Amino acid sequence: MPTPFRVIDTGVRDGRHQIAFDEALIELHKAGRVPDTLRFLRFPPTALVGRHQAIGHELRLDHIHANGVGVVRRITGGGAIYLDPGQVGWELVLSRKRLPMSALGDYTRAICEAAAHGLSQAFGVAARFRPRNDIEVDGRKISGTGGFFDGDTLIYQGTVLVDIDPATMMACLNVPRAKLEKRDLDKAENRIVTLKALIGRTPPLDEVHRALAAGFAERLGLTLEQAQPTAEEEALALEKHREEIGTDEFVYAIDEPRSEGVLEAARTCPGGTVSAFVRLEGQGAARRIREALLTGDFFVTPPRTVLDLEASLRGIPASEAGSAVTAFFAAHKPDLLTIAQDDFSAVVEAAIASDQGAPS
Repeated sequence: MPTPFRVIDTGVRDGRHQIAFDEALIELHKAGRVPDTLRFLRFPPTALVGRHQAIGHELRLDHIHANGVGVVRRITGGGAIYLDPGQVGWELVLSRKRLPMSALGDYTRAICEAAAHGLSQAFGVAARFRPRNDIEVDGRKISGTGGFFDGDTLIYQGTVLVDIDPATMMACLNVPRAKLEKRDLDKAENRIVTLKALIGRTPPLDEVHRALAAGFAERLGLTLEQAQPTAEEEALALEKHREEIGTDEFVYAIDEPRSEGVLEAARTCPGGTVSAFVRLEGQGAARRIREALLTGDFFVTPPRTVLDLEASLRGIPASEAGSAVTAFFAAHKPDLLTIAQDDFSAVVEAAIASDQGAPS
């Protein structure tokens, strides 16, 4: 008989505490101290940015602070989102041995199709996985997802828009015009849809939980078992919150990378955007990278890959930056979901090429 898959619900908690619980859950799962888990979670009004995003570019911070909205940085990649208690968050934390697949994209498809199946069966809607990591109904997004590997542990997260005022959501977010034009949408609000709008009522949250759980159980072959968070999880989550996740230093770690002397370029790809901010030192042919920062709504696993790449570029001759990025990816072989390694090479080269002091 398959090992039961634990189901827990941490309810509505401050956003930074919810993300700290993610970190604790992953650490304890890696150590074999908690089983494979499906967690449901909800947030007070909260704006969340992805692990690699520049917060000042993605959020309308003046509006957020004026309206008491929380500001949180996720430990997963992807784009900025707004959540409130009417939205359902869900996540799977499991051993890759339970669901053996070769790449993050394979897990993305399998998990999103399972969630879409559960929503479709429960609510009579035609929910479908849309590559690279969305669930849509008639071309409008009802769920965004993302995740990463940490050794044998996979964390994969998503949301379901149950009942929300799109204008309230979008007032907190800076949505690039290019993203709207790509989908022929005049307003970002037209890109999303809620369960309430689709079925004419606001389903109770436990009904949404049951729909998702049924989809995961049926499509992923899981035997689900209700449980409670452990005392060890709660204690470690509080520690993670106090030491890192709950601190402004972590949340605002990537804020406003633009400053005098910083070269910048951005590259929009079918699955997301990556920006490079590069500071050079030296003159002429001796120009070298002093520091580099890479931001965007991309997914890279493991997440620290981006930090390692930035560190590897320090001191590299500016003329060799693109090949250095290529060599880094060849050596480390990270899993990329929404953009390709060539996009990183190209955007770093483009930033350096914008240097007005470079030799002609």
